[in-house]
Amino acid sequence: MGHSVKALMTALSQAIELRWLFFLIGLVCAFWALAELTDEVVEGSTSSLDRSILLALRTPGDLSDPIGPEWLREMGRDLTALGGVAILTLATALVALYFLMRQRISSMLFLLSAVGGGIVLSSIAKDIFDRPRPDLVPHGSIVHTASFPSGHSMMAAVTYLSLGVLVARVQPSRRLKIFVMLTAVVLTLLVGISRVYLGVHWPTDVLAGWLGGAAWAAICFGTAQLLARRGHIEPDTANPPNNADKRSVATDRSDGKVSDHR
Repeated sequence: MGHSVKALMTALSQAIELRWLFFLIGLVCAFWALAELTDEVVEGSTSSLDRSILLALRTPGDLSDPIGPEWLREMGRDLTALGGVAILTLATALVALYFLMRQRISSMLFLLSAVGGGIVLSSIAKDIFDRPRPDLVPHGSIVHTASFPSGHSMMAAVTYLSLGVLVARVQPSRRLKIFVMLTAVVLTLLVGISRVYLGVHWPTDVLAGWLGGAAWAAICFGTAQLLARRGHIEPDTANPPNNADKRSVATDRSDGKVSDHR
């Protein structure tokens, strides 16, 4: 019996270590891809690809007209608003309020720090690279800042993925966790695609925003897991601590009845 328990604990330990190994490999790959993309953009190697994609999304002979019907253009403007400051701030505030109402103060503070840190990183990156906006086609949305990386794409990734991670952690079932994360990923992708469709960003701007935002959200996820282990942040609902105040149902072997303990 003792050997079986020891073998089980060893297997669980190895599984956890393997999960973290994959996590670190994915994070390193994201940073490597972002570094390679940034280098190519700075050298101008992506100009031809950027121009080809932007032109492919415009009606031949009329660069002011994006391909597709009028409702598709209107949808593009609606989707791009999901990555705007007003919408992201509102979404963050609502989820922060949700955590506050559930008395998960540490999760609320961590969320605000994660999103705030992403905003700072995005602003710094734009100031450093100062890439001009596309002048190949008319813009379908008002823009004021530099082009690289896409602020909408990066902040959508930072905000929605961070929100997704923190909300998914408190969901009781794996199905709900997957649904929350898939929703966050889809919203992030749609915001980035809309920026290229409206002609306000080069495709590589959006790709850099996705990579940078996803890497930051991954760092936040890893940090949240570590803080939860140390008791500095509320644990994952699916893995409550042993001393949590929860209900447990035990079987009374003496008479076969089920008793409810607090």
